[in-house]
Amino acid sequence: MKKSMLLSVLLTGSIVMAACGDDTEPADADTPDDAGDTEETADDDGDDDGAAEEDDEDEEAAQEDAPQGGTVTYGYTQPFAGVFDIAHYGGQDDALALGLMTEGLVTTDDELMPEPNLATWDISEDGKTITFNIEPGVKWHNGEELTAQDMAYAWQVIAHPDYTATRFSNVEMIVGAQEVKDLEDYDAEATHELEGVTIVDDHTIQVELTEAAPNTILNLWTNPIPSAHYEGLAVADMEESDQVRREPVGLGPFKVTNIVPGEQVEFEAFEDYWQGRPNLDGVVYRIIDGEMAGELVQQGEVDIIDVPPSQAVDLEGADGVTLEEIEALSYSYIGFKLGHWDGDKNVMDNEKFADKNVRQAFAHAINRQGIIDSFSEGYGTVINAPESVVSWAYPDESTLTQYDYDPDRAAELLDEAGYEDVTGDGWRDTPDGEEFTVNFMAMSGTDISEPRATYIVQNLQDVGINARLQDGQLFEFNLFYDLVEEDDADIDLFMGAWGLAADPDPTGLWREQDFWNFPRWVNEESEELIVRGLSEEAFDMDYRQSVYQEWHQLVNEELPLIPMFSPTTVYAIDSEVGGVTVGVRDATRDSHLWYRNQ
Repeated sequence: MKKSMLLSVLLTGSIVMAACGDDTEPADADTPDDAGDTEETADDDGDDDGAAEEDDEDEEAAQEDAPQGGTVTYGYTQPFAGVFDIAHYGGQDDALALGLMTEGLVTTDDELMPEPNLATWDISEDGKTITFNIEPGVKWHNGEELTAQDMAYAWQVIAHPDYTATRFSNVEMIVGAQEVKDLEDYDAEATHELEGVTIVDDHTIQVELTEAAPNTILNLWTNPIPSAHYEGLAVADMEESDQVRREPVGLGPFKVTNIVPGEQVEFEAFEDYWQGRPNLDGVVYRIIDGEMAGELVQQGEVDIIDVPPSQAVDLEGADGVTLEEIEALSYSYIGFKLGHWDGDKNVMDNEKFADKNVRQAFAHAINRQGIIDSFSEGYGTVINAPESVVSWAYPDESTLTQYDYDPDRAAELLDEAGYEDVTGDGWRDTPDGEEFTVNFMAMSGTDISEPRATYIVQNLQDVGINARLQDGQLFEFNLFYDLVEEDDADIDLFMGAWGLAADPDPTGLWREQDFWNFPRWVNEESEELIVRGLSEEAFDMDYRQSVYQEWHQLVNEELPLIPMFSPTTVYAIDSEVGGVTVGVRDATRDSHLWYRNQ
């Protein structure tokens, strides 16, 4: 999810980490159900408007009838980084706090299609100009009103040459954004206007795009940031500033009152929240020991948390606890380190896994269903493509190589690739006769983290691979991803996961210039297919789906990573707490509707 990576397994294909706010990392994108209707506004037509009005009325009635007051504690199992700005945060650890205090112009519905939140929109006939109509009267936590300037400012910050985070792929389609990013002579103390952005009035902003794409609405960054809050602050200084880390400002239902770095964030109800004062008086976002998650819910110390399946089983039928399951918009994987990031692009230069037969052998050596059964109580689905089974782009499995657990096949592939035990020490050597050792890196965090990692290492050892846990230990969440990002020389294999965007465009995770392409895989055919998936022809959903089917077949064959499983997330919720909506990324949505029976 750091970097939008979820902990239990885990952005963005297109985190996130992340990220899933812009709910995933690195790109959040959704596709209209009829991409040809580019002239329609997000309001849709009569029947849907009526349904939306009825939903709004039902929501208002539910909010009025709900008990008022009290607090709720939302738990998480890893220390948060404390980057509480939607344009800069990196992972699920900060995303959960941001989910309580921020919102975007656009959100997604239950089918992962875009729907209005803080704005409606119109798209021009050629698909290259979007006009956002922002809800008037929306207030930031500092009392300022949300205006078109705040949306323009967010785009300017992300396009600035000194911007320190990784959302540029979400603004690069704006006319003039690339030119600003490439400026050599620029003002480090100020942002620069983008040619394609026009502020029509305080609540109307128009953005011109370089080209039309089938996933424009949610691939485009639509999360405003408070321009007045950052006035006078250089873009390069934002991520480490007090405005982000100690005194953050949002426009969601709860505002920050106190931060204990890495441990706890306290929120109070925002009286001027645009959808009405929240039912609760406050929320506490609290970091806990993952091995005690279920126990703390039973004790009333934590009210909402996603729990490891091993703990969920123990909570079944427990008094005072409600369990809710949902298939997550994410997937877990074991990545090969095929190269490194050179500062501008990925470079494949690691010979250890250059032979795809070796990578395929590793896939056959690992008992993925056994991992689900042994450590996840059967929650989750084995996958052979890097995509969530929730996505409309999940490929037809019958067209993919099924990397079933087959140690004999793994041994056969390794033999064919020349990886045999030539020294007689029981471990396979390289075709050149050199020692072949494999460092496997995994995260700590839950009670299953260590036994699961040990199980995977044993699977590899069973086919003669001299595998071992890197440094003989598991790594804390943020350190883990720091080392993965830096392509630490000791990493051969690493276990991670991505929280995904609603739109399946692989851009952001899989292209040559994508920093979050952690395996560092570079493939010309992959590049071409990803471009085709956003082409004019891709406005035809059948065509677009066929492109992604072909792309998944390519990844399935080349195997730059081993897809593990598409998880089922289990949330434990205190039975006194109501109004909680469990989503495919987290349970922070519509937190203004949460209530506590007292």
